[in-house]
Amino acid sequence: MKFLWFLLGLAIGLAVLGWYRIRLNHRLNILVHDLQSEIWGSPTSLTSRLTLAIAHQKHLSRQLEREVETWRQVIFSAPVGYLQVDEDNQLTWCNAQARQILGIQQWESSKPRLLLELVRSYELDQLIEQTRDAQQPCHSEWVFHLSSPDLVSLSRQPTCPLRGYGLPLLDGQVGVFLENRQEAATLAQQRDRWISDVAHELKTPLTSIRLVAETLQTRLEPPLRNWIDRLLNEAIRLSNLVQDLLDLKQIERGAPYCLNLSNLNLAELIQSAWLSLEPLARKKQLHFLYHGPDVVLIQADGPRLFRVLINLLDNSIRYSPSQQPIRVQVSVQDVVSKATDPPGQQVCLEVIDMGPGFPESALPFVFDRFYQVDPSRSRHSSSPTLEGQTSVKRIKVPHPTHEPKVETVAASHPTLNQEDKLGKASERSTERSQPAVSASEIETQRSGSSGLGLAIVRQIVEAHQGSVSANNHPETGGAWLQVFLPCQQPHPLVKS
Repeated sequence: MKFLWFLLGLAIGLAVLGWYRIRLNHRLNILVHDLQSEIWGSPTSLTSRLTLAIAHQKHLSRQLEREVETWRQVIFSAPVGYLQVDEDNQLTWCNAQARQILGIQQWESSKPRLLLELVRSYELDQLIEQTRDAQQPCHSEWVFHLSSPDLVSLSRQPTCPLRGYGLPLLDGQVGVFLENRQEAATLAQQRDRWISDVAHELKTPLTSIRLVAETLQTRLEPPLRNWIDRLLNEAIRLSNLVQDLLDLKQIERGAPYCLNLSNLNLAELIQSAWLSLEPLARKKQLHFLYHGPDVVLIQADGPRLFRVLINLLDNSIRYSPSQQPIRVQVSVQDVVSKATDPPGQQVCLEVIDMGPGFPESALPFVFDRFYQVDPSRSRHSSSPTLEGQTSVKRIKVPHPTHEPKVETVAASHPTLNQEDKLGKASERSTERSQPAVSASEIETQRSGSSGLGLAIVRQIVEAHQGSVSANNHPETGGAWLQVFLPCQQPHPLVKS
C-alpha cells in the first residue's frame, strides 16, 4: 500500500515537473520570438537562442551607455549652459558653462542639493516652475546678479543678461539651457551709442543746410528755386530721421522710468491727434470715425502717447485712398494673466484704414526699426500726386507703401503744445504740395524713408507696459494696428 502511494506521489511530481517545463519553454519562446533569425544564423536550441539573446541585449545596453556618455560629454563641453533639477528642485546635474554663468562652486553630482541654496535667482526658479506646470518648452530673459556674502563688494558684483530655455523631462524633472547674452548686449549698446553719436553730429550740419536753403529760397528766380525746394525737402526729411533716432534712443534708455505719468482721457487725446493731422486728411478728403467711450481714463505719459497716436494716424492717412474713412475703436477688455490672479482690465486701441494693408510676409516685422520689404509690392491709390505705382527689383530699401515710417514733425518733441503741432502739420502739408517736386520724386523720397515710425510706437507702448500688433483687417483689407495698454482705473462706458 505504501508503495502505491509512493508511485502516486512520484507520478504527481513528474506531472508537475512536466507542466512547469512546458510553461518555462513557452515563456522562453515568447522571450525570443521577436529576435531576428540573423542573430544566431541557423536554427538552434532554445537555450542557445536565449543565450544569444541575452548577449545581444547586453551589447545593446553597452552601446546605449556609450551613446549616453557621448551626449553627456557633448553637453558638458557645450558653449551654452545646461542644468537639470528633479521634482523637488534639487540640482542633479549641470555642465561647466552653467557653473561659470551661475557661479556654482561647492557642488558634487553625487550629492544633489537644492538649487536655491546654490543659485539665488527668482527668475530661474520661475522658469523651472512655469515649464513644469505647462509641460512644454518655455523661455525667459532676465539679468542675473551674482550673489556675494561680502556686503561691501555687493554693488561691484558683475551682472549678466541671460536667456533660459526650459524643457520638461520625465518624473517631474526639468532641464534648462542657459545662454549668456552679454556679448549681444554689448554689441547692441555699441550700436545704439554709435547711432546716437552720429545722429547728434548730423543734427547741427543739417540745421545749417536747412537755414541756408530757406534763405536762398526767397532770393532765387523760379527756375533755380525748384532745386532749392528739392534740397529743402531732403534736408527736412533727414532732420526728421535724425530726430526719430534721437527720440527712439531716449525712450530705450530711460523706459519706463523716464515716463511722466498722469491721468489722461484717451478719447480726447485721440481727437487732438486727429485735429493736428486734419490738414493732411483734408487734402485727400478723408474723414474720421471714432467708436468707443467718450471717457477713457488711463495713466500714461501724455506727450509720448500723443506721439503714438500721431504716428498711427499719419501712417493710415498716408496709405488710405481718397474719400475713405479712417476708423479708430477703443474698448476695455478683461484680462486674466494666471488662473490664480484676479481678472484685470486693459484698453484696446484699434486704428483701421481702407488701404491695401501689409504684405503677409512683413506682418511679423513691421515694428522692427529699419525693416525693409520688397519694393515691387506697390500700394495703389486714387491720388496720383501722392500714390504713384512703382515696379522695381528687390533691393535693400523699404517700399513706400508698406514702409511703417511716418513723418512726425508734429510730435517730434514730447513737449510741443497743441498749437505748435497743428502749425507744423500744416507746414508738412505745404511741403507735400510744393510744385517743384513731381509725383515720381515724391515716390522716390518715400521709398527711402527709414521705417522708424512704428518702431517708436512699439517702444513707447512697451514703456507703458503694453503691447502692439499689426494685421490686415478682415473686412476692409487695410492695415489694422492694435495697441493694448494696462487699465488702472474704472472707465465709464458712455458711448458716443
